[in-house]
Amino acid sequence: MSELHPATRGFADSDRYERGRPGYPQAAVDAIVTELGLRPGRTVLDLAAGTGKLTRLLVPSGATVIAVEPVREMRDKLDGFVALAGTAEHIPLTDAYVDGVTVAQAFHWFDAERALREIHRVLRRGCGLALIWNARDERQPLQAALSEIFDRYEGDTPRRNQRDWKSLLADSGLFERSARVLFEHVQPVDEQTVVDRVLSVSFMASLPQEEQTVVEQEVRELAHGATELSYMTELYLGFKPSS
Repeated sequence: MSELHPATRGFADSDRYERGRPGYPQAAVDAIVTELGLRPGRTVLDLAAGTGKLTRLLVPSGATVIAVEPVREMRDKLDGFVALAGTAEHIPLTDAYVDGVTVAQAFHWFDAERALREIHRVLRRGCGLALIWNARDERQPLQAALSEIFDRYEGDTPRRNQRDWKSLLADSGLFERSARVLFEHVQPVDEQTVVDRVLSVSFMASLPQEEQTVVEQEVRELAHGATELSYMTELYLGFKPSS
């Protein structure tokens, strides 16, 4: 836990995270299953699994799913899975243990170079890594208004849009056949879901309670009558060389 960014303490409210965060579009999950070759007899590691938003969606593939998550409150939500304490920089698995690695909504928190070396270590030859994010679609006026709120508070918190993830995989020297695929996604919401979505963000959840109360009121006014939030789901793939 000492390696985690201080803002990650906001993830301790795992109930709000589970309520407020969207799942992932089935088309993106299908692409992960196909590209990583997930099926019975194969093993996939869901790294930084959180409350299991993606973990649960990998189960129908028939592959054995292992979750690694450093935040205890998040890990406690991973009922029914092998859920290990660990970080991307110190994965608690032996070399060449898994046939695929997924990272949902989390890689921007990692020390990228160290994490890629660890992922490369636990992957078998020829097997793949999938990074996935639900990126808020700011073409939707509500999402654009929420971005204005986030921008006031984010400070130096790591964010998804700070790196070119396809280039990172390609330039690492550890992965080949890197690719980026986009999917449209919609999260059904009501006013409370939007509040939970906003306050589940690490740096928002870390605000003093009085500031959270101010933010909540602002979000409620924006989200009154809302029925959906729009996203573009970004999927990045890379593969460990087979030789």
